[in-house]
Amino acid sequence: MKDLSVQSNCQPVLDAGFVPAALWNRNFLDLASSHSGARTVVFGIYRPDGSCSRYSTRLLPDRTNFAELNICYSERLVKFLLWAWGGHRIVIQGAPEIAAQLSAMYSATGVRSFDFDFLGGTVFGEPLVVESGTVKESAPSESDRAEMTYQVNGCRIGFDLGGSDRKCAAIIDGKVVHSEEIKWNPYFESEPTYHLAGIRDSLERAVAHLPRLDAIGGSAAGIYINNEPRVGSLFRGLSAEDFDRHIRGLFRTLESEWKVPISVANDGDVTALAGAMSLGENAVLGVSLGTSQAAGYVNSQGRITGWLNELAFAPVDYRRNAPTDEWSGDAGCGVQYFSQQAVARLIPASGLDISGELPFAEQLESVQAEAARGDERAFDIYRTIGSYLGYTVAHYREFYDFRHLLLLGRVTSGEGGEVVLENAREVLKVEFPELADQVSLSMPDEQMKRHGQAVAAAALPIL
Repeated sequence: MKDLSVQSNCQPVLDAGFVPAALWNRNFLDLASSHSGARTVVFGIYRPDGSCSRYSTRLLPDRTNFAELNICYSERLVKFLLWAWGGHRIVIQGAPEIAAQLSAMYSATGVRSFDFDFLGGTVFGEPLVVESGTVKESAPSESDRAEMTYQVNGCRIGFDLGGSDRKCAAIIDGKVVHSEEIKWNPYFESEPTYHLAGIRDSLERAVAHLPRLDAIGGSAAGIYINNEPRVGSLFRGLSAEDFDRHIRGLFRTLESEWKVPISVANDGDVTALAGAMSLGENAVLGVSLGTSQAAGYVNSQGRITGWLNELAFAPVDYRRNAPTDEWSGDAGCGVQYFSQQAVARLIPASGLDISGELPFAEQLESVQAEAARGDERAFDIYRTIGSYLGYTVAHYREFYDFRHLLLLGRVTSGEGGEVVLENAREVLKVEFPELADQVSLSMPDEQMKRHGQAVAAAALPIL
């Protein structure tokens, strides 16, 4: 990133080099507002169905001495918008020189070729394009197209497909009458019949506990658009041909078999919906710190927006030498700060004697064991992640209108979870006092942990 003076008052204890995106952007916008030639620029993120999410901001004047700052700010912004909101076409209004530069970067041969291939080809099935133009006011927004608010009436089935087990529950008017977990191992199964047979089995076991069936709702890791899996770790063992032929239409097949409405959403979105139902309030952003970082969002109307919410790929640290994600090749993105990888990355700086050769999950377990014994070095890891989170909550708030942030995932288990929350709240209090009273940070209660996901998934279909 282009150097821009940033002073943090709550620097992470184990990571003095961290440059919070929220502070860098705030300083950039302050600088832009001090120049009479500053421009209003609108970024439109379009999807193949014509829907558009808009972001309006300010750039410095189009001068040579401001060029690098402008492109740094714009590129990180577009990267965030693409992975948070999702789209295959970016229209930039008011800065044609930025559109030209980003078009080269987000191309098959540019520095963002991963995003070009993944979002354009895999997720949306359309070439990723960046262009200069007018962001039409009449284009419907993603919020306009958001799913209807949830329902719990009737006899429903809710399922959650995980990598080691599949959970399924039978629910009558919001009350769980049956729930079970069945172990399975879908990751490396090369036969698509395995996945379909497993889901059918869970549904059949659940429906036996209902007097009738009105609807089925489900959640799973990955990207789902219009009930269609586009990317999912559950299906990584399948060939591309088998995925397209058997999996993309999987839930339409089940819907025709069961003859009831079926709705399926990303597990992060369903977790956020479960949080909204548990809290009795809307405007919830759920963030899970697990193998990777997952997220979901329920807006102020209690709706799932259909955004991607793939915040593992969204930038949060603007330092020049930020940690790099080995998959996307980008630096400073969420997965390196809010996951098991983050814990493993911080272990050497903490001084704990834990082998870096261990799998990330085992390194996390070792840190949790040290925390249970009261080792302050382990708590320093959680304090650091908490500081990351506090600054990043302020950053997320620029793109998501949330009043509650629900934190979950294996990294938050044990003594460390409360330490993360405590330090995040302190950052908000010190650096962003205007947000400290507007945004609550919490972890799910036991009731939500037991049944919340199933009840929320079952509530997705609207009758």
